Amino acid sequence: MTAASPPEVLRAPLVVEFPFTRSLGPVQSAFLTGLRERVVLGVKTADGRVVVPPTEYDPVTSEEVRDLVEVAATGTVTTWAWNDRPRPNQPLGTPFAWVLVKLDGADTALLHALDAPGPDAVRTGMRVRVRWAAERTGAITDIACFEPSDDAAPASEAAPAPHDGVFRDAVTGIVAEARLDYVYSPGRAQTAYINALSERRTVGERCPSCHKVYVPPRGACPTCGVATTDQVEVGPAGTVTTFCIVNIKAKNLDIEVPYVYAHIALDGAGLALHGRIGGIPYDQVRMGLRVEPVWTEGGRYPDHYRPTGEPDADYDAYKELI
Repeated sequence: MTAASPPEVLRAPLVVEFPFTRSLGPVQSAFLTGLRERVVLGVKTADGRVVVPPTEYDPVTSEEVRDLVEVAATGTVTTWAWNDRPRPNQPLGTPFAWVLVKLDGADTALLHALDAPGPDAVRTGMRVRVRWAAERTGAITDIACFEPSDDAAPASEAAPAPHDGVFRDAVTGIVAEARLDYVYSPGRAQTAYINALSERRTVGERCPSCHKVYVPPRGACPTCGVATTDQVEVGPAGTVTTFCIVNIKAKNLDIEVPYVYAHIALDGAGLALHGRIGGIPYDQVRMGLRVEPVWTEGGRYPDHYRPTGEPDADYDAYKELI
């Protein structure tokens, strides 16, 4: 008799994005606006060091610094690493080197990309210069990359020129677009959980030692450290153990505020999962409220949970699951 093949473990691309808008102080505003004008600025600390990119506080003493100076657009590579597989939105679409460059007149190094034909063309100590972007907006990407330079290192350590940091139409704010995209596999236990949800069932796994039923399952009990393989169907109804009222509307989320997000202990589960509460005014949601899932056509997860109409659960029945 042939043994049944194990179920296929799911894999899917996943993108995590946290774009946010931030204002710039006078130092960062001057630095980014300067890049737009092909000017590289740093700050001079009390002991005479020139920090590029500039910081608003001395990294050694934590004292506020405001003395801006202009440094050169040429410099020396202090260390590097070759990147043979550029990712989307990186500075260059072809293989390049990540380099730390100490610009002439600076005492610290700037991280950026170096356009080079191959790793054999890169070395510590090589001279490079800024390649400016054709269109500049007041961002670090105004430096398109660095490129090799035939310029010799400065013969003398001339002091960089002071700069007042004043430009027309100064950049006062930016949108920082933090993004991480990767392929995610939930593993055996959560694959079974997700596949059950496609059938509108909720399945957890029981620890053979402490007998707690984990939903969603984790494949192992974090308390006992043993594998969990005994599948248990829970719910579909459950109890609100605790909740919060959301008053800030999230971008790209088509839910009107205020709404309630709650921890819900499904019947038979050993811990609570989270879900949105609907079908009831937000100010009537309470601990102990009995709820059931509401599914949308084609949805793989419950859209929200609504009251079942049952009496509230006694506190003693869910106090260990808060």
